[in-house]
Amino acid sequence: MTGSVPRRHHDIADDLRHQITTGSIKPGERLPSEAGLAARYRVSTVTLRRALALLQGEGLVEKIHGKGNFVRRPRRKIMYVGGWGTLDPWTAAEPTLRITVRSTTVPASVHLTTLLKVPTGSPLAEYTCLSLEHGSPQGLARIYIPRDLAPAGALDDDSVCREAATRFAVLGPSPATIRETVSARSPTPDEASALRIGNNMAVLAITRIATDTNGRVVEAALLAFPGDRVDAAFTAHHVLNERPTQG
Repeated sequence: MTGSVPRRHHDIADDLRHQITTGSIKPGERLPSEAGLAARYRVSTVTLRRALALLQGEGLVEKIHGKGNFVRRPRRKIMYVGGWGTLDPWTAAEPTLRITVRSTTVPASVHLTTLLKVPTGSPLAEYTCLSLEHGSPQGLARIYIPRDLAPAGALDDDSVCREAATRFAVLGPSPATIRETVSARSPTPDEASALRIGNNMAVLAITRIATDTNGRVVEAALLAFPGDRVDAAFTAHHVLNERPTQG
């Protein structure tokens, strides 16, 4: 090979980053093929993919299976409202935000058995909700309800539950208490694939447990959002300990 010395992946990432941030490559635009970029920079496809992985980890580029690498559109924060669990009304009503919902019946895995306090293999209604903005994933929710508690028609396309699912809201019977556990962690392989993020990008993970007045768990929800694209708001209400009035 003649000419300049082959460029390392950091140099390639710097060059592509500059083109993206200056607008030479537009948001939503597809990058040239990996083979084409490798030829342009005179490197192997392995080196080129390392460069793209850096940009994917920064959230500048996303790889869509079967289509190629695309420049991400400007990030817009979405808001998750804790307590009763939902996207805030402004986020949920955003015209560019679309949420797909898939529903089915699944047997309770060991993990779900622990969360829902049901025997392993018990039938559960499962909702998988994926929010997308301009086709780019913003959040993933997997919501589980014991099958005997799922409202009539809960798995049908015309179910009222499906409307609630498009807000990541509590779907089952009105609960008495909600407990949410929030953590920042690495994505699971399924989450990384669904959200199209690298394994080195943190997700905001929320586990939401809804319980009725008898202490029965009526719903468990597992939510995951790319850490750079979500804010979560929680409001605490102080409850006064009222004492009966002395006569």
